[in-house]
Order: sequence, then C-alpha cells, then structure tokens
Amino acid sequence: MSITAKDIQTLRQDTGTGMMDAKRALVEADGDLERAKEILREKGIAAAAKRTGRAQNQGSIGSYMHMQAGRPVSGVLVELASETDFVAKGEEFQQAANDIAMHVAAARPRWVRQEDVPEELVAKEEELIAAQARNEGKPEHIIEKIVEGRIRSFYEDNVLYDQVFVRPEAFEGTVGEMVQQLVITMGENISVSRFSRLMVGESDE
Repeated sequence: MSITAKDIQTLRQDTGTGMMDAKRALVEADGDLERAKEILREKGIAAAAKRTGRAQNQGSIGSYMHMQAGRPVSGVLVELASETDFVAKGEEFQQAANDIAMHVAAARPRWVRQEDVPEELVAKEEELIAAQARNEGKPEHIIEKIVEGRIRSFYEDNVLYDQVFVRPEAFEGTVGEMVQQLVITMGENISVSRFSRLMVGESDE
C-alpha cells in the first residue's frame, strides 16, 4: 500500500508524533492508519516505562476553584512534576495540571497511587469484604475473587491514577493513562507528586 504525505500528516495530527516516526510507523503497518497508531502507542509505552525513575526536579502547580453564589467554596492544588523547566512551562503541560486539579475537585480521590494507600487499611478492607461475602452466603471458593473485584473498585473510587477522568470528551481513560500519554508525547518522566483539596465547612479526613 502506498503511503502519501496526507497519510503522514493525518497520523501526526492524531498522535502528536514527529514526521519521521509517523512515516516509519506507516511503513511498518503497510499503510494501515489504525495499525500505525497501535505501533506508535506500543513504542511510546515502552519508551515511557524506560523514563520512569528519572529525576523530576521541575514541574508546575495546577489549580481549580469551584464557585458558588459568587464565592469560592472549594479549591484544589496539584503538583505535576517533570524533568525540565522547558516542558513544565508549556501550555499543554499547564493545562493538564489544571485539568487534573479539576478532576480532583470533582472525584475527590484520597491518594495519588495504589502504593500510597496504607497497607493496613487495604488489609482491613479485604477482611471486611470477605466477612461481608460470607455473611451473604457466598461460597468460600469464590470469596477471593470477590475480594479482588471489590478492592479494585475501592482503588477506582479512591486512587487518583485509577479514576476515570471526569471529562471523557477531553480524554477517555484513567488519570494514570492521561499522565502516561503526557510522558509519551512530551518525552519526559512526568507524574502527579501530590494534591491538596480544601472545602468550606469540611474538616480534615
């Protein structure tokens, strides 16, 4: 299948990839645009994994303020970390930080990653789920599966990276996948370091 300049341009627009990378992916995919996207994604994820662990000494603070009756009633700050000041200053990076802050305001996660959840809390949750399943008369041999499923739901409800981004029209997937996409497109190790949420009248958890 012949590859045209229009094919390369379409792939670049859809993926944010450089011209030569787009061309190589199309050649490898024999001109199949969807397969070329998959190839770029696979290579991008592999490259992103290699970047994990690189020092992140730069970044930006994203913010979101929710107004009610003309006054702010809740606010969120998010630290989005990067390797270089150049990337942190970019408009797309800052917009992502603000979008994540907006998500935190709406979804109210308690932790950034699964490993941030205290082990003793997870263990207690597993005990409660298992006890509940037994009280419901569930067979013993399926209780482990029930615990796994409900713990997964617990993470999806409470862990930022596991939550589905609240604006699917802007990004379809979890916040963790959204951050990974930034790593792929910007070529740096990027992550959410921390967040803080304040609401009028709400005490600390």
